[in-house]
Amino acid sequence: MNFLFTCGGTAGHINPALAVAGILRDRMPDCGILFVGANGKMETDLVPRAGYDIVTIEVTNIHRSLKPSEIAYNFRSLHNARQATKDARKIIEDFQPDVAIGTGGYVCYPVLKAAAQLGIPTVVHESNAVPGLTTELLEPFADRIMVGFESCRKHYKHPDKIVVTGTPVREDFFTLTREEAKKRLGVNDGRPLIVSFWGSLGAAGMNANMADMLVLEAAKEPFHHIHGAGKAGYPKVLSALREKGVDPAAHPALQVREYIYDMATVMRAADLVICRAGASTLSELTALGVPAILVPSPNVTNHHQEKNAALLGDHGAALVLPEEGLDGKKLFAAAAGILNDPQRMETMSQNMAALGIPDATKRIYDTVMTLLK
Repeated sequence: MNFLFTCGGTAGHINPALAVAGILRDRMPDCGILFVGANGKMETDLVPRAGYDIVTIEVTNIHRSLKPSEIAYNFRSLHNARQATKDARKIIEDFQPDVAIGTGGYVCYPVLKAAAQLGIPTVVHESNAVPGLTTELLEPFADRIMVGFESCRKHYKHPDKIVVTGTPVREDFFTLTREEAKKRLGVNDGRPLIVSFWGSLGAAGMNANMADMLVLEAAKEPFHHIHGAGKAGYPKVLSALREKGVDPAAHPALQVREYIYDMATVMRAADLVICRAGASTLSELTALGVPAILVPSPNVTNHHQEKNAALLGDHGAALVLPEEGLDGKKLFAAAAGILNDPQRMETMSQNMAALGIPDATKRIYDTVMTLLK
């Protein structure tokens, strides 16, 4: 059997596809797997690193603006989409997949549309709480649309096509218990662990707030805190701390890292996570049952992060704070208010876990296999 995957643009779109490809390869070692991505995008690096073949097509996104320059850009994107659909059709005819699977990104539209036109069963995975433009456009063509939460079903015109699978989380997130993870990190002295990190969009302002929060924590070190500042933010956070009279080396409970490479261990050990509201991160939080303070990025198309965060906030699993007007003092107060209230911590953890679907990869696999039958 042959399986065609299409995804791109962000790790949040690519990693679910890699997880499903992995279970297909484990269970059917002789199956063919081919990825289709967009020229020059992240998938052209991540997919080969994971050991899969990828071919690319030229595709550009659609801008939600009525400015003359943006309208002209969108006309070019529509032209590219027509050509990309032709290119995808040729790839599909050559590869002869038994099913086509899309997990997000603009490249999914021409590839899955072409697959549907050729009579290939098609499935779409939408990791956000509400469908993005690509998923909306593909809904008439797709045989199944897989979503993260039951409450997502109401946002679709064809609820009969919807399958609640959750979003895949890497298996290494579950290999350690929380106690084992804390011991491995050396944060098992009884103080709670805060983990914080921001995406690239709008990270500069949030890193500045985090530096102010770390200064407040440095006074008494009531918590352990691991903060991933990112490549650009790392030197700026360290500089800001030193300017405020805090030497990170003198405060071992407070760790500022350029990148959290051992994210599975760190997230498993966390008592509270402070982060954006990207769909993949939220799937990890729900799978692990970790309370969170979410600060959705205001720079994401169609306010996806705000809608993702609202879903967890409405279920009492997370405290949602708007970025506007936020500062380090408010973040510190919010974190302390949660960590110093055991009953609130337990309730948030239970509510978060209730939203989790740890076997999401298998559910997606089962959905794909159902179409093959």
